[in-house]
Amino acid sequence: QVQLVESGGGLVQPGGSLRLSCAASGVIFSINAMGWYRQAPGKQRELVAIITRGGSTNYGDSVKGQFTISRDNAKNTVYLQMNSLKPEDTAVYYCNAVSVVGKSSWGQGTQVTVSS
Repeated sequence: QVQLVESGGGLVQPGGSLRLSCAASGVIFSINAMGWYRQAPGKQRELVAIITRGGSTNYGDSVKGQFTISRDNAKNTVYLQMNSLKPEDTAVYYCNAVSVVGKSSWGQGTQVTVSS
């Protein structure tokens, strides 16, 4: 079992920045990739960014060049730096971890609201 706890969400004005954190605990040695997904009201959950244990990254098309994912393996934590935020970035952001055998775990989600 892997437990994920997100933090760092909140209200920010358009053009602002936020950094989300996701701390993993439990059977952490089994984790391969970690990442972020988001779900806006009335929309499907979509990929934001993922990063493997080796540091390879992949981003959703809508956030390329705007968001940066990073990982501190020593702290079992993944970060999402979000810059130049827009109202359309408003969503609940979920942390995800995938084990080496493909088992997926989710955090409880953190709300990000971009509004003036």
